[in-house]
Amino acid sequence: MEQTAVLWLKFLLAVCIVAFGIGMGYFAAGKFRNRARFYSQWFEFNERYLTELDYARKPLSVLLKTYRGGGDFQKILDNFSSERKNRVKLNYLTEEERRECEEYFSMLGRGDARSQHDFFGIRRSTLVEKKGICVKQAKEKGELYLKLGLLAGLAFVILIV
Repeated sequence: MEQTAVLWLKFLLAVCIVAFGIGMGYFAAGKFRNRARFYSQWFEFNERYLTELDYARKPLSVLLKTYRGGGDFQKILDNFSSERKNRVKLNYLTEEERRECEEYFSMLGRGDARSQHDFFGIRRSTLVEKKGICVKQAKEKGELYLKLGLLAGLAFVILIV
């Protein structure tokens, strides 16, 4: 009786260790998921802004108040609309990506509709490319980190239990 209780306890401990390893892998891949989500939100806003420039021509302040995206990009938009600061402080973006984002926000609402449309139209292809790369990378890295977490958990179980 006591021997089966010890086996069940070891089994429970092993399951907890493996689950912890998988969880650590999931959290380690969060940077890549956040980056992919950020570029998806940025692309959606860019498309909406181009549509506004072509058809509705609402003032930028009205667009920024009515647009509800979500996530980190929405926080940056809210900060930009309230304080007109274009500083981007996200740890999962590279320095070059931060500069691109800051340049993007510095151009919002500057110039006439034609120059705005040209600038943000050029940004569309860049954002599509970056979005695709980030989504692919998030999927690859997410799977890799989950598998590494599983292997680390299993290795720890073999060594300890």
